[in-house]
Amino acid sequence: MARSDRIADVWGSRTPYARGETWPVRVDTFLEPGVDAADVAWVQSASILHSNGDALDIAVRDGRMVGVRGRAEDRVNHGRLGPKDLYGWQANASPDRLTRPLVRRDGELVESTWDDAMGRIVARTHELLEEQGPSAIGFYTTGQLFLEEYYTLGVLAHGGLGTNHVDGNTRLCTATAAAALKESFGCDGQPGSYTDVDHADVIALWGHNMAETQTVLWTRVLDRLAGPDPPQIVCVDPRPTPVAEAATVHLAPRPGTNVALVNGLLHEIVRNDWVDHDYVHAHAVGFDELATRVTEYPPEKVARICDVPEDDLREAARILGTADRVLSTVLQGFYQSHQATAASVQVNNIHLVRGMLGRPGCGVLQMNGQPTAQNTREAGADGDLPGFRNWSNDDHVQDLARVWNVDPLQIPHYSPPTHVMQMIRYAEEGSIRMLWVQATNPAVSLPELARIRSILAQERLFLVVQDIFLSETAELADVVLPAATWGEKTGTFTNADRTVHLSEKAVEPPGEARPDLEIFLDYARRLDLKDKDGRALVRWHDPESAFEAWKECSRGRPCDYTGLSYDRLRGGSGVQWPCTDEAPDGTERLYADGQFFAAPDYCESYGRDMVTGAPLEPTEYRAMNPDGKAVIKAAEYVPPHELPSPEYPFQLITGRTVYHFHTRTKTGRVPQLQAAAPDVWVEVSAGDAELLGVTEGDLAEITTPRGTVRARTRVTGIREGVVFLPFHYGYWDVGPDGGGRAANELTITEWDPASKQPIFKTAAARVAKVERSPGPPSSAPTTTASAPLGTPATPTRGGESALADEQVRGAGR
Repeated sequence: MARSDRIADVWGSRTPYARGETWPVRVDTFLEPGVDAADVAWVQSASILHSNGDALDIAVRDGRMVGVRGRAEDRVNHGRLGPKDLYGWQANASPDRLTRPLVRRDGELVESTWDDAMGRIVARTHELLEEQGPSAIGFYTTGQLFLEEYYTLGVLAHGGLGTNHVDGNTRLCTATAAAALKESFGCDGQPGSYTDVDHADVIALWGHNMAETQTVLWTRVLDRLAGPDPPQIVCVDPRPTPVAEAATVHLAPRPGTNVALVNGLLHEIVRNDWVDHDYVHAHAVGFDELATRVTEYPPEKVARICDVPEDDLREAARILGTADRVLSTVLQGFYQSHQATAASVQVNNIHLVRGMLGRPGCGVLQMNGQPTAQNTREAGADGDLPGFRNWSNDDHVQDLARVWNVDPLQIPHYSPPTHVMQMIRYAEEGSIRMLWVQATNPAVSLPELARIRSILAQERLFLVVQDIFLSETAELADVVLPAATWGEKTGTFTNADRTVHLSEKAVEPPGEARPDLEIFLDYARRLDLKDKDGRALVRWHDPESAFEAWKECSRGRPCDYTGLSYDRLRGGSGVQWPCTDEAPDGTERLYADGQFFAAPDYCESYGRDMVTGAPLEPTEYRAMNPDGKAVIKAAEYVPPHELPSPEYPFQLITGRTVYHFHTRTKTGRVPQLQAAAPDVWVEVSAGDAELLGVTEGDLAEITTPRGTVRARTRVTGIREGVVFLPFHYGYWDVGPDGGGRAANELTITEWDPASKQPIFKTAAARVAKVERSPGPPSSAPTTTASAPLGTPATPTRGGESALADEQVRGAGR
């Protein structure tokens, strides 16, 4: 057994293995000082601070969490844990946890009782339903609750209240993943599996800094790279990420040009006839239109648009076009950028024209960013109908009405569901008058924060916040409900490759905090929501009975859970859906038989115009795709709306660091993680730093037409003309340098027309030096994409408090 500082050594030790071998087991453990692994009770769970779904067990002693250990048997991580897994659980015991409900009296939030707090919410609900109807009420949830909680929220909101205003913060994170999958395959659901890493000849990462967002999956890639017959890596990212450093070809395009870039790669694949014509003919429609479209994007033209070397474009195309097994992963560099859905669909097109789906090493993972983002979409808490049913298909609505035993007219399907950016606009205009926010922090995470704060602070908006800490959003609320969190409640959640895990309750929540499911059930009871026969609409009473209800809702749909149960999920490994009597061990890859969830009577969506966002009519879809094949959908590149100018000569992109999750509500309270990235920084290239007259550590002011942020400068290998800010730091995070800290003070109120995902990566900005550094460098981490040019004066370390155990248990054969 070895010990290592997993702040300094993010991915841990290597366990090399070859293509086709089994990834070796390495069990990572972190316990409080003085705690012996033999002296604790181990409670099953999985990671809650990213989307990888690393299976772990929580160490409990004397009613307290005292550590975690990776689960060796699990298919996802084979025992490994990342830094947020190893240390993040400590936030649960933070002394500033919310422990009692708060209500606003005389302008101040004061402690109250559950009966008073829920009574206020229910009374306001009744008032608004009588005055205006369900359109007055909106729900904005998260990607961090459990499946059972999302499903209950979807039932009471859609089937009980009848509101169309339900969305999750997955809209900011992976709405484009769902949209791109729907456009290409007729339905959500990841085609690939993490095990494709074990077999791929080429791994292409499209705007996906896997090394920081999914550290354990990147560890799997690193172990393939360290073994015999390593895969080639194609990386698309404007920053010098660890993925870029490992890449065979690194393409660093101008932000906002992803469609042009992938069209250029497709141009070469089609021109060289690296196309599986038999597969395309049998399983897809739309190839001829794509082939015509990409003739407009020869490498020399794309090189000018994207400002990348033409030879690199041709080489990347050759790698992708001639490999036997290609795995693609896509994330925020595409999803939060201009033409998000169109660009992500072009990645799907590469796999369709090459026939690279449904077999080992051949897959697409349109990734999630949050641990339960997949469940939000499956269970109907992000605006979609539960079970991937189609809002535009009356038969699907009637089937859901049958499951819930309500009149189909009670389920709002008169228009597309309301995405959060539109919900905010409705609140701004005064038609949404009650907004219930759960486990998310829009006062920091939404774009153009000055506007968001003014809307959330309106007196006419009744704001309810359900959370574990008094976040920036909770400070604006009329009612704050203290929630139990991961490790303090039981439920299931599904990761980005469809693996379902069970998380058991390990400890009691603090004070009067309650599980989110219990809060939703209480709300439904107090409202006395009924089905059409006068029985309680929500008839379950605990997580397991909620799971059983969800199974029935999923029956026969693509995300079929009917073969799963809590007992089936206890111990051992998570299981991938669909899991049914016909597939009792789950399903490793979708579309292995070339059959898609795209039939007109079965598909989740008929698709949208990717430029205007206009939905296709059922008759249009049926005429285009009567046999339910995959859809190869071409796209034209359109320049971003906000381009650099003499006043704002840079392009601002935002993103993450490995040490923090979202707005630091949890990770900012974890000593090891907070110390590793304590304050905001701005990354600039060496050439731009020279032009600006700034050096490492200088205080800079970053300004867009929407606001200003101050941050210490980090000079990196980022492409010239681009500046980067991490988005984790809240607006009240004002340090001794003065000035705001939230990157979203600067971002633009604009969203992708198809996925409705906000655009965080194409704002025009200017940068100015405020003062010369007094000596110390920026506090940005030195370990990952924010590493400084040259040798850092102060490398990022965790020290004794970050030492974790690693036990390698086997070689890959």
